[in-house]
Amino acid sequence: MISEKKISEIKAELSECPDEKLPEFISFHEKDERAGAKKLVETAGKRYERLLAEKARTETLKKYEKEYDNYTYICGIDEVGRGPLAGPVVAAAVILPKDCGIVGINDSKKLSAKKREELYEIIMEQAVSTGIGMAGPERIDEINILQATYEAMREAVGKLSRTPDLLLNDAVTIPGLSMKQVPIIKGDAKSISIGAASIIAKVTRDRMMEAYEDIYPQYHFAGNKGYGSAEHIQALKQFGPTPIHRRSFIKNFQ
Repeated sequence: MISEKKISEIKAELSECPDEKLPEFISFHEKDERAGAKKLVETAGKRYERLLAEKARTETLKKYEKEYDNYTYICGIDEVGRGPLAGPVVAAAVILPKDCGIVGINDSKKLSAKKREELYEIIMEQAVSTGIGMAGPERIDEINILQATYEAMREAVGKLSRTPDLLLNDAVTIPGLSMKQVPIIKGDAKSISIGAASIIAKVTRDRMMEAYEDIYPQYHFAGNKGYGSAEHIQALKQFGPTPIHRRSFIKNFQ
């Protein structure tokens, strides 16, 4: 049966159609001979192809989780904020369910802010457990950024509601933890668990820096997130450091 809907109505239907329902949309409208309808069916087909490709890519991220499937709680760990001049370093620890079906997880740097926010909500809802740890500017200045990062990672693991028996880490081995660790170079793009952790850490820190914009508007933290952009450095030279600046990072700009 050919749809009696106007092309504008079919277009609205497609815009509201969830990706998983696209085959049904295509099946219902593919016999419509109108040029506008054909174009919309073609668009739906391309969307569905992208979904299948993304599902396949996401499935490849489960390589390490499948390799270590004999472990009960596999935890991915990542951090964000080692390089900025201001703000904390934030680490996240995420234990995903064994049958995790979340599509689209990736290295947070490869995702748009909108997509990170969407995935953040999904991960927080579906994860077995998540933990956040952080070290502020004073602590970074006191013990250096690497040790502060390790400290934030240990805190993140300590805040999990389940004790992991395996850690998948982005490139590092964290001192002071007893469970088995597997450091993976560029792990946030190779492991779904680490990728999920990178998203949680990134969104958490970005939200903090956006809140600091209200307190220190002249530094434009919502835009630069504390990194050394030209406008940030100029503001630092003009107004001096704030309490959230890392003194050990800004010696050349004072």
